[in-house]
Amino acid sequence: MPVKTALVSVSDKTGIVEFARELEKNGVEILSTGGTAKALKEANVSVKDVSDYTGFPEMMGGRVKTLHPLVHGGILALRDNKEHVETAEKHGIQFIDLVVINLYPFKATIEKAGVTEEEAIENIDIGGPSMVRSAAKNFKFVTVLTDPRDYENVLAEIKENAETSLETRKKLARKAFTLTYKYDEMIDNYFRGVLGEAELLDLHYEKVCSLRYGENPQQKAAFFRHPDNHDANVTNSKVLHGKELSFNNIVDADSALELVKEFKEPTVVFVKHNNPCGVASSENIEDAFIQAYRVDPMSAFGCIIALNREVTDGILDQMKAENMFVELIIAPSYAPSALKRLMTRKNLRILETGELKKDMFQTDIKKVAGGILIQTKDSYDLTLDDLKVVTKAKPTSEEMASMLFATKVVKHVRSNAIIFSKGTVVTGIGAGQMSRVDSIKIAGFKGGDRVKGSVMSSDAFFPFVDSVEMAHDLGISAIIQPGGSVSDEEVIKKADELGIAMVFSGRRYFKH
Repeated sequence: MPVKTALVSVSDKTGIVEFARELEKNGVEILSTGGTAKALKEANVSVKDVSDYTGFPEMMGGRVKTLHPLVHGGILALRDNKEHVETAEKHGIQFIDLVVINLYPFKATIEKAGVTEEEAIENIDIGGPSMVRSAAKNFKFVTVLTDPRDYENVLAEIKENAETSLETRKKLARKAFTLTYKYDEMIDNYFRGVLGEAELLDLHYEKVCSLRYGENPQQKAAFFRHPDNHDANVTNSKVLHGKELSFNNIVDADSALELVKEFKEPTVVFVKHNNPCGVASSENIEDAFIQAYRVDPMSAFGCIIALNREVTDGILDQMKAENMFVELIIAPSYAPSALKRLMTRKNLRILETGELKKDMFQTDIKKVAGGILIQTKDSYDLTLDDLKVVTKAKPTSEEMASMLFATKVVKHVRSNAIIFSKGTVVTGIGAGQMSRVDSIKIAGFKGGDRVKGSVMSSDAFFPFVDSVEMAHDLGISAIIQPGGSVSDEEVIKKADELGIAMVFSGRRYFKH
């Protein structure tokens, strides 16, 4: 049915004047209230005040203005229901075809410093949610707009067809109900805070797809995304080619990509079973690729690869030369010729992220049986200014830079974690062991002769001197660790005896 009458009442007036002006040009009569009506009139848009339409003035300080049968009857009436139509005619109810509403800024109000309870309560919208829900319920005949970003598309449909499509109305209705439940949730949490009750956390995720199975074939699984997550990550990446993504593919791709995002320089990360098995930065992505692969070629069999630069033909040449078997590759972009060659590998999953940017979505969630733990992401970027040299031996500038590189990596390795590196190439990785000395042993074993002359980064402090002694035996030249142990003095003394430079970062990097 054609859009003949619109009710417009918005707190966020972004784009509303332009939108209303275009509605008027298309013959739509506009009903409005309060500040919205004032803004439209000042812009010379023809508007009828709701109070003039209902015959009742806004009252009780604006608390009551749209809660009236002439308003809700006009929104809720079923146009194909004879009794509804006759009732509307009998009582002079005008059908309202378009409802443009956004709600009082309750969230912005309660986030203000020093806000009073009275101010918060006055910013609980009543009429707005009522009209939004009425319009959304009657989407068969009524279009509800709650987001200025939708104005353009709705206006285009009205200009072309004098009405909106049923599909558009249904989508906008769903969006409207999302708005009202989130609004009520904010109010609920506000009162919980006022009353000293436990905060309620509702997590709303939308399903991306079902998965063939979970970590193992006997487990069912599905993939969900947070609707407010717009970052460059595995969840938002575009699948260009390959077999269906598995549960473990997604977990490993996330680990690889989140690590490679730590670096501004051309960097490549190889991941196997949720731990890096090769990391390198270089002046160009091809050098970084081959250096990262050679950290641990055996573990790289069947790996996940993440890059922070475009995938080139040079990388494809190296993959072919080394006869690499790769499960998945994820990168910001692909050279057309390189992508064409990659796509000849039938089962290889190819994911594209677009430009890698700083994450805005900073929530990290871990599960336990019957509950979840929530924390912020550890996004702090360690710098030279954070480091404190605690030994007589002083690290060189090259060793300091290499320790910062190794620490960016150690953040993404399962605890207990040890990273050896030379320059910006990892030389050994020890992950997920119950004792730190075992992680050092593994890193030394995996690194072999390359370890000598490396620096070492530890994700946590040393409770005993044995880690320093092992590092010395492996030929480690400098160590970076958080410090903070009751044994710090003893550990520093041992490092001095062995001639190893040691730096405290003041930051722990457990990853469980």
